[in-house]
Amino acid sequence: MPTAARLVGAISFTFLAFVISTMIIPLLPEGTKTDSLWMLNCAVGLFCGWKVMGPRGVGTRVDALAGGVTTALVAFLLALFLHASIRMVHLSMRKIYNGATEAVVAVFDISLNWALLFMTTEVITTLIAGGIFCGYLSWKAGKHWG
Repeated sequence: MPTAARLVGAISFTFLAFVISTMIIPLLPEGTKTDSLWMLNCAVGLFCGWKVMGPRGVGTRVDALAGGVTTALVAFLLALFLHASIRMVHLSMRKIYNGATEAVVAVFDISLNWALLFMTTEVITTLIAGGIFCGYLSWKAGKHWG
């Protein structure tokens, strides 16, 4: 059921995903395609803001702030997993992997390598502070219009 907390959560986490995307593009290896990076990340932010943050935006303020951090981390990990899966499919088209098991293991290997690459102070701070701020906005909208 659509609520103000879900709508504001979806919009604010979409914006946070865009900000984080612009921060991680310079961290990517040279020659990495970044055409659809921010679009997929914004879609993940929209989905997580609606499904994860939305229901948590109607409780107490502390629950909403904790829900904002949780939503930001879930969105980050989900986007990381999706990008690693896409990268694995591109590599598997070149017949890099010997079987399906090796390809699935590669998804987690790619995810771990990218996570270590993106773990800078600026990205982590923006992710956590942005999650807290988006959670607060969602909670405020739920209290005001809910």
